[in-house]
Amino acid sequence: MTESVTIRGDLELVARTEHLFSSVREEFVCAARDLHTWNHLGARHAAQERMRNSGARRVRKLYGPAAPADQRTREHMYELAGRGARVRIAATALPHETIVIDRRFAILAGVDAPGGREYTVTTAPAVVGGVYALFEAVWEHATDLGVFLSDEPPMLDTESRTVLRALGSGATDETAARELGMSLRTYRRRVAELLHTLGADSRFQAGVRAGELGLHG
Repeated sequence: MTESVTIRGDLELVARTEHLFSSVREEFVCAARDLHTWNHLGARHAAQERMRNSGARRVRKLYGPAAPADQRTREHMYELAGRGARVRIAATALPHETIVIDRRFAILAGVDAPGGREYTVTTAPAVVGGVYALFEAVWEHATDLGVFLSDEPPMLDTESRTVLRALGSGATDETAARELGMSLRTYRRRVAELLHTLGADSRFQAGVRAGELGLHG
């Protein structure tokens, strides 16, 4: 790839940069106004799937202050955090959206347009370094997701509430997983995500926390 290239539209972006998303090894950072950085649903899902299969050791997501207003968005943010990503909410609206991969590549999103958004993909060290530095500056003054939403109970999706009920029943992991139609590995992953969402260090503490917040399976 040349140092900088302009790409029009979400589908072309994914087609031209799929190797970047699947080649992450150290760090993936993303600044977005909301979950719809890429308006095309298929393109967004394709990029997310490649990220899950990459070797990223550190993932940071920075969103604008209006992003958590939607329940589905909150659930997605908690899911990201449950997978190990750090999620923060910026103090002010983000004028631009960007992705930086391993401090080697940067993707800059343009404004929405009828013909599709334009994206600039660059490997120019000075540009990538400058974009990364700006991300760090905003990140340092942003608020962790848990703190930002601390005055409100966490949002639990249907499956999380089902897992919460299973925890409350006292069933073994094997029994609960079988009754819920999950593999044992998936069930234990969902339990770990639930504990993270509730800010609990143990399953017992998760039950206590759920009761305090008025959350019932």
